[in-house]
Amino acid sequence: MEGLETRELVYFATVSEELHFSRAAEILGISQPVLSRAIARLERRMGVRLLDRTSRRVELTDAGRAFLEECRHLLRALDAAVRRTQEAAHPHRLVIAVRPGTGTGLLAELLRLHTGPEPELVFTHDRGSALREGIADAALLCVGSDDLTSLRSIEVAQENPVALLRRGHPLADRDHVTVAALEGEPGYRAHCPAAGLDEITDLVSLGRLVTVVGSAAVDRLPPEVIALPVSDLTPTTLAFCWAPRTTKPELLALARTIRQASRGTAALA
Repeated sequence: MEGLETRELVYFATVSEELHFSRAAEILGISQPVLSRAIARLERRMGVRLLDRTSRRVELTDAGRAFLEECRHLLRALDAAVRRTQEAAHPHRLVIAVRPGTGTGLLAELLRLHTGPEPELVFTHDRGSALREGIADAALLCVGSDDLTSLRSIEVAQENPVALLRRGHPLADRDHVTVAALEGEPGYRAHCPAAGLDEITDLVSLGRLVTVVGSAAVDRLPPEVIALPVSDLTPTTLAFCWAPRTTKPELLALARTIRQASRGTAALA
């Protein structure tokens, strides 16, 4: 059959994940009729029904579920190919994935050891996937809660959880807070937004956000924001992680330097 186009894979994957043509069309930025025709044309070309659809629901067929997995694999492979090509054009580029709310104290201490070009930072909750899929060259992961399987790692710091509150908040005069107390507050988000620390603290100082971050963030808080220990959350050990088969000299050199530094101190931050 005639070769499939990448956009057809994207169209089908989006419909399959949303199971709703209108929402999928909105995400893709096209009209619903155009999307419906594209999926119907794909099914005709493949000679199989991928979706069972009525006026009320959309469901994947067995063939559709199998094709969805293949689409995901192909799209990930294509993304990885693009990233490898970009890396070939910029061989000294180094990207580190960090969680939102990570303080610059720890990062600055790690990067102070790096003698090459300044690494780029990607703020994301799914740092493990960013590393495994090639979006990042290294990541700061949490020992015990993140999956470190098949990764090389160096434990670099232990962080205590702290709640970020605007100064003058009703809870601000306490020595510590509990998760239950935070959950009763308007604007509380258990998962810190996927943004840089400056944006997070801006939202907190405006009274639009209450959230929990690691204690390494304390060194970057503006006067309008305070941090209180969260007494019923346990400390987190952070590890600098990277893929075992990486060959990027800048990353390997940074990892060696961090390992040497970590042997001389209990933690870098």
